[in-house]
Amino acid sequence: MPLALFGIDGGLGLAVNLVVLFLVVVYLALIYWTYLDARRRIEDPVLIACATAASVFPFLGTVVYTILRPPEFLEDREERELELRAAELELRSRIEQSCPHCEYPIERSYLRCPNCERRLRNPCRKCHKPLDPRWGICPYCETEVRKQQRPERETRRTDRARAQRAAGQRQSGSSRSTSDGPTRRKDRPTVAARPPQRPSGSSG
Repeated sequence: MPLALFGIDGGLGLAVNLVVLFLVVVYLALIYWTYLDARRRIEDPVLIACATAASVFPFLGTVVYTILRPPEFLEDREERELELRAAELELRSRIEQSCPHCEYPIERSYLRCPNCERRLRNPCRKCHKPLDPRWGICPYCETEVRKQQRPERETRRTDRARAQRAAGQRQSGSSRSTSDGPTRRKDRPTVAARPPQRPSGSSG
């Protein structure tokens, strides 16, 4: 004999029983679905437990969770982050494989850009392989490169400073020679003019 809910018997009572059973199954299924969906979207286990506990309230808790849940799954977020990293690595590799001055495609073994002919890398003094300016040691022969490589601006500045020093020394030497000339002439002792000597055989 079927259980009569709400005091209803017969076919109508059977229909009511089926509707109530359907609602109970949907209610339990929503709780389980909320738990699975929260695991796929939320990393914190405490938040997962809170979402599952909220779904215990019949239907209302699941509706609130559906509104407040994160918009994407954890797998989709990780995949998107991997795609962003791959795009950044590809962009970085393209930047490294192009000239920083004219963006012409180059190779790592180039010392000068074939398009703008600017200096890109310096060769190692020992193995003569191209070195990155940021390297402190040659990875091929273990030779220190920071001491041997100086920027072109510093070399130009040192050359200009040397040229200016040499020019200043020349100017100071010429000024000293011109200033010392007349003083030396003035400092020379003057020789008094001697009177002409008369010959011994001649008389006054």
